[in-house]
Amino acid sequence: MSTETIAVDALTIEDAAAELARLAKEIARNDELYHGEDRPAISDADYDALKRRNDAIEARFPELIREDSPSRRVGSAPSVTFAPVVHARPMLSLDNTFSQEDVQDFVASVYRFLGRLPDQSIAFTAEPKIDGLSMSIRYENGRMVSAATRGDGTTGENVTANIRTIKEIPQTLPAGAPSIVEVRGEVYMAKSDFLALNKQMEAEGKQTYVNPRNTASGSLRQLDPKITASRKLKFFAYAWGDMSDMPSDTQFGMVEVFKSWGFPVNPLMKRLNSVADILAHYDEIGLKRPDLDYDIDGVVYKVDSLELQARLGFRSRSPRWATAHKFPAEQAFTTVENIDIQVGRTGALTPVARLTPITVGGVVVTNATLHNADYIEGIGNSGERIREAGHDIRVGDTVIVQRAGDVIPQVLDVVLEKRPTEATRYEFPQKCPVCGSHAVREKNEKTGKLDSVTRCTGGFICRAQATEHLKHFVSRNAFDIEGLGSKQVDFFFESDDPALQIRTAPDIFTLEKRQANSLTKLENIEGFGKVSVGKLYAAINERRNIALHRFIYALGIRHVGETTAKLLARSYGTYADFEVAMKAAAPLSDDAWNDLNVIEGIGEIMARAIVEFYKEPRNVEVISRLLAELNDGTPLPAEQVVASNSPVAGKTVVFTGSLEKFTRDEAKARAESLGAKVAGSVSKKTDIVVAGPGAGSKLDKARELGVQTMDEDEWLALISG
Repeated sequence: MSTETIAVDALTIEDAAAELARLAKEIARNDELYHGEDRPAISDADYDALKRRNDAIEARFPELIREDSPSRRVGSAPSVTFAPVVHARPMLSLDNTFSQEDVQDFVASVYRFLGRLPDQSIAFTAEPKIDGLSMSIRYENGRMVSAATRGDGTTGENVTANIRTIKEIPQTLPAGAPSIVEVRGEVYMAKSDFLALNKQMEAEGKQTYVNPRNTASGSLRQLDPKITASRKLKFFAYAWGDMSDMPSDTQFGMVEVFKSWGFPVNPLMKRLNSVADILAHYDEIGLKRPDLDYDIDGVVYKVDSLELQARLGFRSRSPRWATAHKFPAEQAFTTVENIDIQVGRTGALTPVARLTPITVGGVVVTNATLHNADYIEGIGNSGERIREAGHDIRVGDTVIVQRAGDVIPQVLDVVLEKRPTEATRYEFPQKCPVCGSHAVREKNEKTGKLDSVTRCTGGFICRAQATEHLKHFVSRNAFDIEGLGSKQVDFFFESDDPALQIRTAPDIFTLEKRQANSLTKLENIEGFGKVSVGKLYAAINERRNIALHRFIYALGIRHVGETTAKLLARSYGTYADFEVAMKAAAPLSDDAWNDLNVIEGIGEIMARAIVEFYKEPRNVEVISRLLAELNDGTPLPAEQVVASNSPVAGKTVVFTGSLEKFTRDEAKARAESLGAKVAGSVSKKTDIVVAGPGAGSKLDKARELGVQTMDEDEWLALISG
């Protein structure tokens, strides 16, 4: 039986250890998708459930708490695209509550910790929890000097130039403000501005955005501040970091000071004393939620007195004096009108329910993902039943639809009493609906289990896979070619004219040359025009210089996202070195294979997918043609973060054991800021192993290989020297 299906109180110590390992990996992956790549894969409710299970197991088995436990970290590592900023005071996350009982327990714990009777003498603030991007803005002598994202809580990304474009944020503070001020809050995009932006993108034939939160985050991470300025981002101030002097002794008072300095603050913030009043305000904000012009996902409660906050202090990653009361996932009833299959660039056949339009949380929902064949039948990834027997999903069924956070709505359950007599079981296709190739569920070689996803075997002969691959190739975080949106890719792919066809990525870069010798001019075709065609060619030619991580990401290798592409680029430096290493790793047993696997963040499944990609001759042939179209025949080498006079620049470092002087994330960020590469395991290419108490097999292997080892004090002395 899988450990994820066992109740916490029924876990053995061996089961608990295995389950904590699984949770650490799964939560870390979702942290990276949400915070680092702005593309959440699961709902807030599902994510919170993972965190609650992890916390419950750790509470029962405290001796099993892992070094990489989710309870010890915040957010995700900062992007290597922007310079790192170490926060003067860590930007921590909040614990979550989900019920009235949880809120009562939180308030009671405050009184209990302070040794006071629950007499309603302690005031709390209550304000909406904005669904945006956390930001810390630093002022020195009244002038803005820097702005940084939360990152991993210790180190964030320097986005100062982009923050300066947000009109709501003051560039200077009034006379009398402390000499050092760090104002913290949330950057967000208004719903109305988001809808207007998507209308504009659609009118221009470009890919639309998914949701305001991810759009705000992506806009703030633009390398060109002009793009950020065009997105009309907004800001709410509600906290602070480093302060040379405190202008108030209460939470509410500090927010009022921010308001007097010109910062926007949330008008729904209140100061309350009783649990009843706190919960009433939560309900009031919940009722106003659909009409607000910004997304919120709960209400944050904080002890108002700063003196009491200081006495209450912090846990490992969150304050004792604050909590976030999350809203429940939003649900509604509607009817399944049809079930369609979408084919993605990796060949995955994804069933989508076409629904009778229904408003869920202020958003009109017409489609919902059904994930895979098993999900339609009511079976989970581990073979467990996720709905009652007989509750398979059929066309005509009345279903419960849930929309939680930013993810695509999903069908939770079927109202069996309303099932029409003509409804029949859905037969999942055995052939690709696009190209007719056989569709299969691959078997995991290690476990012997069938993959939950059904995939088309057609490869590049499948139009859906080919066009989706092209759309991925030209997307924002890949080659980012303006003017080649979804509609344009479909047009060029479907054209029978050799002078217009784009069937593979290299064809994009030969389009202008083919057009020059053709009688069929693109500028004369409806929907284009001379000016737009000129801009398209310019955009294509501009991308003949491309960063290595963007090039790797654009290849569309299975499991390789933006973060992984950056890791690979930084680890190998040049495309030539990367390609040679991937081809050499094909035996899955030599040094090249081991070097790939020791890169922290690259697991065996991902490594295998990369190597298999380079074993396919058609892929190598397409890449060869693509390289020939780039300036100098290669992507730009990866920029290495190298600090001046750094004694560890270019060295590969492994941290092991229970680090006591700093967190593992802090150690990694500091090492990388000094130009070092941080690996997850020891190999012949490892230069330094930093070992804390309890170091085991990694330390033994380092000694066996003759790798330099040191303790934390020696490491600190080295990098400080």
